[in-house]
Amino acid sequence: MLVMMLFLLLAITGFPQKFSDAVWAQAMVRVMGGIEVVRFVHRVSGIVFGILAFGHMVTALGLVLTGRERPSMVPARQDFRDAVKTLRYYLGLSDAQARFDRFDYRQKFEYWGMIMGGILMVLTGLILYFPIAFTRFLPGQLVPIAKVAHSNEGLMAFLVVITWHIYNAHLNPDVFPFDTSIFTGKISRHRMEHEHPLELERLTGGAAASKDDGKAA
Repeated sequence: MLVMMLFLLLAITGFPQKFSDAVWAQAMVRVMGGIEVVRFVHRVSGIVFGILAFGHMVTALGLVLTGRERPSMVPARQDFRDAVKTLRYYLGLSDAQARFDRFDYRQKFEYWGMIMGGILMVLTGLILYFPIAFTRFLPGQLVPIAKVAHSNEGLMAFLVVITWHIYNAHLNPDVFPFDTSIFTGKISRHRMEHEHPLELERLTGGAAASKDDGKAA
């Protein structure tokens, strides 16, 4: 919940700065109390977001290294095969659908996109926040590069969220109006059979596969 709130705050306070010449951006800045307030909220939100991202990565790595979690979110060669198989199915070139384990290639793409994009945003944000400190030992050209990268990555992340993520988490008929698994950690057996059959078979010792074979027979 905190990550979602921070993302919205960063977008609301970031876009008026990116499009500062636009009338709507200037109006938003005035409504929020002026550019200094906007910058302060944006910087604090970015710092908190960076702390959360770092804590998440350390925790996830620790769970995997200690054997308490499988590295199931790490992309593998099978994800590429599944993407090709899904594309062929949607184009009508094949009747066979890809069968996914705990996470499919789309979820992995979105997850790692957020992780890598978050790292880029935090690093470039720090450079813009402390330009003098960084340019003491790095070339000065790094500052305008960081500005362009920070601005464009923020726009791209926002566009991905309002298209790809909003559909998968809200508009998808299987989860409409809201996929609650982010808070409960659970989905229905029907969704497991449809979206993650390999995981279901692994958890039930192949019972799901037997059930499906029985239906087909």
